[in-house]
Amino acid sequence: MNAYLGIVINFSKVVKWLPTFWQGTIVTVALAIMTVIIGSLIGLLATIMKQSSFAPLRWLAKAYTQVVRGTPLLLQLFMWLYGFPIIGISIPPIPLLGDVFGSREFLTAVVALSINSGAYICELLRGGLESIDKGQMEAGRSLGLSRWQTMKAIIIPQAVRVVLPGLGNEFIMMIKESSIVSVVGVFDVMYTYNIVKASTYSIFEPLIVVGIIYFLLTAGLTSLMSMLEKRMHVYD
Repeated sequence: MNAYLGIVINFSKVVKWLPTFWQGTIVTVALAIMTVIIGSLIGLLATIMKQSSFAPLRWLAKAYTQVVRGTPLLLQLFMWLYGFPIIGISIPPIPLLGDVFGSREFLTAVVALSINSGAYICELLRGGLESIDKGQMEAGRSLGLSRWQTMKAIIIPQAVRVVLPGLGNEFIMMIKESSIVSVVGVFDVMYTYNIVKASTYSIFEPLIVVGIIYFLLTAGLTSLMSMLEKRMHVYD
């Protein structure tokens, strides 16, 4: 069939580039982990601001989530990398972290993706907080705890357990969405495709390898999250 179509699929030229694909995979996973961790902290802060009795904080958090969720991720990445430096807001490189992880492009990608992820995690946490019985807050206040103390000690721990599956899905989504950073030169899995394509003049085979890597990452994480959810139900 391949001969009839005039198509020859040959992975032999790609084999020697497997270490390069592996390095790109490490960068992709590291970027996703850092993004979700920082994004979770940003999302938690935005959620607390939305629950604040101080109106300007609520408006600021609402504007943040609406703007981030309402604009493309690629636009946000370009703004951080090319737009904001024009007005003096720039993420500097950190040479101590190495050529890849310490580059301006990688660190800027972490900031842009974390802020983007934080807006979605904020909505996850907000939904989790709203799922907690309002009597929990009243009980905490009746015990002499402040609103913040009640949120920290009673409400947030319960909400985090409720939204944990959603956070896992956010991590899986970020594994895939982080491929967008390849357009600005970050050495992730998708960027390795460009390297291998330019070196071997192969187009189809490197794409297949990249697709397999992403599939294995997401399938493995999906299975891990399913196991975690089952274990959580066991302890309910």
